[in-house]
Amino acid sequence: MKIIAYLIAAFLGILGFIFLIGFQGQIFRLIIGLVLLIAAGAVVYLARLQPKTTQTTTIQKIDLSGDVNLEEIRCRSCNAPLSKDEIEVRAGAIFVQCGHCGATYQFEEEPKW
Repeated sequence: MKIIAYLIAAFLGILGFIFLIGFQGQIFRLIIGLVLLIAAGAVVYLARLQPKTTQTTTIQKIDLSGDVNLEEIRCRSCNAPLSKDEIEVRAGAIFVQCGHCGATYQFEEEPKW
């Protein structure tokens, strides 16, 4: 898209210079030449503007039914307690990166039955 804008600006700039060179005392040609040069500058300016990026935050909420007991999650390599910053959900799976021993693994909960 920027390339097209630069080509349009170049065309307007060349056309503006042609009108200024062929001025020959006619105010109308001078005004058109200046307007075309200003338009070329405006097109270049607008092409260089960076679009604002937006950041999307995803919040996952889990609805648990029944009685739930809160347990401390520990690293299976060094048995150190894990904080919420060391647990990450990727593609629906829970991954752990221990801050104490550096172990990285997928968290798998044992069945309760």
